[in-house]
Amino acid sequence: MKRIAIIAALVLGSVAATAPAFADVRTIRMGWCAKTISSAAAPFAVATKLGWFEKAGIKVELVPLAGSTDCVKFVATKDVQVALPSTEPLAIIRPQGVKAKFFYTAYQGNIYGIAVPADSPVKSMADLKGKRIGVISMASAGVIVARALAKQAGLDPDKDISIVVAGEAAQTAALVLSRQVDALSQFDTQYALTMNAGAKLRFLDQPEIKKFPSNGFVALEDFLKDNRSDAVALARGYAMGTVFAFANPEAAIRILWQVFPQTRALGKDEATALKDDLRTLEARMKNWRYEPVDGKRWGDNVEKNYQAYVDWLAAQGVLKTKVDAKDLITNALLDDVNKFDAAAIAREAKAYKVK
Repeated sequence: MKRIAIIAALVLGSVAATAPAFADVRTIRMGWCAKTISSAAAPFAVATKLGWFEKAGIKVELVPLAGSTDCVKFVATKDVQVALPSTEPLAIIRPQGVKAKFFYTAYQGNIYGIAVPADSPVKSMADLKGKRIGVISMASAGVIVARALAKQAGLDPDKDISIVVAGEAAQTAALVLSRQVDALSQFDTQYALTMNAGAKLRFLDQPEIKKFPSNGFVALEDFLKDNRSDAVALARGYAMGTVFAFANPEAAIRILWQVFPQTRALGKDEATALKDDLRTLEARMKNWRYEPVDGKRWGDNVEKNYQAYVDWLAAQGVLKTKVDAKDLITNALLDDVNKFDAAAIAREAKAYKVK
């Protein structure tokens, strides 16, 4: 443990040298846009466990919410300072006067899409005419995505599909297995959790949305101006935790269980619980990487990808007014966010032994 602390300090470099006293630690309420904290929260857990957040003067409190729409609303009302929503709710609410922006894109690839039971005859979105599509909640961006994909397929989203609440994980799996829903409009980790619970799924091919950005850190512009160092510390710790998870996913899961004990599944032996949580984490890790979407660094808000997405949403009737991607994103913090030694973190992660 002593060696770990020494290397962690070296990783942080000058940041650790100027760290505030414990009494100065400020709590950031972070909107987590699902009711269940899953293994996708591993970067937060790692940054907490290894003291990176505390050394930078912050404590992060994850606040589970019903979905991305609620996350953006909670940022707007200042019930949380930062949230991790998808793009669509901010693109909808920003023109209404909510001055908030993405300052760190966490999920660079699109985590959303439509899944059907593995043995379903459905081959395309058009085949879902008259069918029921399950979402985790009506506040989830899955509602928006399902409606947009339906319209693109030539369906009337108000008449040709029924969007119903299917809940999360085991609840979703039960509805799939009993055929109470014909399809799902959820996201990568929820699909992994549903499959962990026994449902076999098949994903419809929707290549047009693969490069659209999904979720990122959103905050009011005033918060970013007045609390810049805290926003940087939050995003940097998350980025460092992401690098750690890539280098040692198993250690990241075990740390997750320590920091968020509720994520450790009950009724499963350790090997099964670890296998299932790794499956969920790996589903999310595919969308963490910035290279496949032409990003240059962790958290990169790639303007052309955001613009392509909001233009697509407008074409499907989701957005009623033109939205400029520049109004949704800022890369002003990313130089500071990326001031850490990724190679050192990866080395420490590979050597890390959970006590």
